[in-house]
Amino acid sequence: MTIKVGDKVPSVTLRHLTPEGPKEITTDELFGGKKVVLFAVPGAFTRTCSERHLPSYVGNAAALSAKGVDTIACIAVNDVFVMSAWGKERQADKIMMLGDGNADFVKAMGLELDRVKEGMGIRSQRYAMLVENGIVKALNVEKPGEFAVSSAEAMLETL
Repeated sequence: MTIKVGDKVPSVTLRHLTPEGPKEITTDELFGGKKVVLFAVPGAFTRTCSERHLPSYVGNAAALSAKGVDTIACIAVNDVFVMSAWGKERQADKIMMLGDGNADFVKAMGLELDRVKEGMGIRSQRYAMLVENGIVKALNVEKPGEFAVSSAEAMLETL
């Protein structure tokens, strides 16, 4: 079942790279007591994700923070090292780059995307959500092949 506005984000462990190495973070830690914008991409280094989606959040990080967002996070079904390298390449130092390497989070959210035919396995649909203290307040899921409702600009309008 797909998560919807008003639902609590499922409890899952994700990973991000710190100066000390890979670190686990639970969704309870990530979202608890905070206002978080999380956007999901089908894959790091892929065309639309690299050229449009991540840059929209990098360029609007200050505007999102000014609207009271505590954390901006990007997630993909990639390992933590790939997510970190992609973030460095795209100068996404204001974005928490999260790896969902086993697709645990995307499956718990009900937002998986079957890209097996394309040789990419199970990935995440493209979406953005606003989460306040663990509760989904806005969820903007893209139609396959589109990029509009999950952009940082669209999220700023939501806020």
